[in-house]
Amino acid sequence: MPIEPSSAPQGEAGHSAFKSRGGLGRILAALRYSVAGFRAAVRHEAAFRQELALGVPMLLLVPFIAPGRWQGLLMAASVVLVWIVELLNSALEAVADAVSPQPHAMLGRAKDLGSAAVMLSLVSAAAVWVVVLWP
Repeated sequence: MPIEPSSAPQGEAGHSAFKSRGGLGRILAALRYSVAGFRAAVRHEAAFRQELALGVPMLLLVPFIAPGRWQGLLMAASVVLVWIVELLNSALEAVADAVSPQPHAMLGRAKDLGSAAVMLSLVSAAAVWVVVLWP
């Protein structure tokens, strides 16, 4: 069930109670949330673990096999992009599963769209590496 803006918990001056105030505390909290998200992905997402296991060695190879700085940056960015898209897809799937454990056409479509995004990022990364390393 979606939370209507008027029913969301409100803090001072109409700000959402779910949002922090800012400053260094906000940065540290964001870092903690990011680390927790990364840990959750490693712990619960087999696809992310596989992409990490393949991507880390690839990133370590980049400085030695890239013909130049810009090509190396593009190669590394393509690997990181796969991880980013996989994390977003996993987040979408987690929300869909939390909303309804029963099959639902729209939730299924959302999951399929996320999966398609992951596939496109993988194809794109492969294309970048082939083009950069092609003799």
